[in-house]
Amino acid sequence: MPTGRVKWYNAEKGFGFVSRDDGGSDVFLHRDALPDGVTELKAGQKLEYGIVDTRRGVQAMSVTLVEAPQRVKKAEPPVQRRSPEELHGLIEDMIKVLEDQVMPPLRRGRHPDRKQTAKIAEVVHAVASELEQ
Repeated sequence: MPTGRVKWYNAEKGFGFVSRDDGGSDVFLHRDALPDGVTELKAGQKLEYGIVDTRRGVQAMSVTLVEAPQRVKKAEPPVQRRSPEELHGLIEDMIKVLEDQVMPPLRRGRHPDRKQTAKIAEVVHAVASELEQ
């Protein structure tokens, strides 16, 4: 059975999409394919599923939850607040990294590499927590 991770799922509307582990096109996921009692899915949650080809593309069926969703750790607040000059430099560096590593694949209609964007997301979260203080 193919496996993948939940790209997004809207419980209110009852559908979402799964990113395939084999790199194929995203798979449509309808609430009817979920196991009994499962009403919500989190982004990043690993699934195993069957695939059926429909007129509108591939669709998941007989979904099995392989693992619980990954939890994002809340960044611990720093002991001392950074100076405005330091924060300005951090934000400039973050913008440069986003422009150099994230924007080019997006311009080509592709998602950036997951491993790379996970590290970048940590930096963005750290800067955001600095701004919240």
